[in-house]
Amino acid sequence: MHPPEHKSETNGLPIRQFPFAPVIIMPMVQHLGAPSQIIVREGQEVVRGQLLAKAGGYVSVPQHAPVSGTVRKIANVPTISGKMVQGIYIETFPFSGQEVMEGKPIDHETATREEILQGIQDAGIVGLGGAAFPTHVKLKIPEGKHCDTLIINGIECEPYLTTDHRVMLEQADDIFTGIRYLLKATGAKRVIIGIEANKQDAADYLSARIPKDEPVTVQVVPVKYPQGAEKMLVTALLGREVPSGGLPIEVNAVVVNVATTAEIGRLLPHGRGIQERVITITGPGVKKKGNYLIPIGTPLRYVLEQVGADENVSEVYMGGPMMGVAVSNLDISITKGTSGIVVFTENAITRPEKVYPCIKCGACVDACPISLNPSKLGILAKFEAYDEMAANYNLMDCFECGSCSYVCPSHIPLVQYFRLSKSIIKKRNAAKPAA
Repeated sequence: MHPPEHKSETNGLPIRQFPFAPVIIMPMVQHLGAPSQIIVREGQEVVRGQLLAKAGGYVSVPQHAPVSGTVRKIANVPTISGKMVQGIYIETFPFSGQEVMEGKPIDHETATREEILQGIQDAGIVGLGGAAFPTHVKLKIPEGKHCDTLIINGIECEPYLTTDHRVMLEQADDIFTGIRYLLKATGAKRVIIGIEANKQDAADYLSARIPKDEPVTVQVVPVKYPQGAEKMLVTALLGREVPSGGLPIEVNAVVVNVATTAEIGRLLPHGRGIQERVITITGPGVKKKGNYLIPIGTPLRYVLEQVGADENVSEVYMGGPMMGVAVSNLDISITKGTSGIVVFTENAITRPEKVYPCIKCGACVDACPISLNPSKLGILAKFEAYDEMAANYNLMDCFECGSCSYVCPSHIPLVQYFRLSKSIIKKRNAAKPAA
């Protein structure tokens, strides 16, 4: 797929610090897995970087204070999924210098593999490419498996987003420090930084700064969507195909996003927790486009006020327009998995008049990067044949890239059907043990 890139508006803009919102809203569900468990109380004063909530289990991470302030309320907060979850409201100290608490440093040379994995979990680090899967879980090599290649994902194929591009140009030292931790955690013998050809400046910059003692190479690949998906990237760089239902470790590889790598290199030497992340804010409805370092928990409404949103805003996407989600509520907040905010005006949106029946053209089959049959899956979804979708047509392999919906001449919202179907299947499977 080759959707319009729309990256030129922000890929040359350096990362800038975003203002601290008067009130920060921290949902306890910011990652896949168990929610974080709150350990602070209402009325308590907290310092930036202080632990607010501990991990709710192994597949979970803690939350840290993005600002110094006072815990004003612990209550349900809205999320992008539409669900209300437990969260913390922090009133920011207006005259604080917002210094970050120092923790217990982790030395990559002396720390064991287990200590590094624990440090990554304690820092609250999840995949910053959008999936928000706890990084320490991904790095834990299952018994009987081994990793020979660590892939650093700098592809960023999603239209409009330039977060990873700027991180590669501005945080090279943190990236290479993070790679040292990742090498020890995974036991990999070599590292490949994958970068698309539309970021040649980042490829050249990183290539010139590779430490002599690190087994790192930079590999530039052709521009394609959705090459940033880890299964696609493993095939593009290594020529290995991840099996259906499997993970990259099945073919002896581990894939880590480049921004996640930079955070590991930035936080672990100081024993700190993640309190902010780089986000691209762009689109036809934004006046002050750019790449911003934004405190986690900053309300979306405050973000749009600061960057100057157009009066005729029609849709706001968290993430990119292909794999992101259109928000229904501006009172949600920035989370660890928010890689971009794309704002569209009414005249920038082309909506189909109606959805037409499938004409069996096969365009969606050609576009699917993992060779599913979106046409058949769409028909089954319409008739709520969810079990057949999963059992006979590998629905759960779909990673919701949106390519099928993008090429469909009948304007069938296939990827939305698949998201709904997958969520129903997951709920059913979760209910089976209880039954």
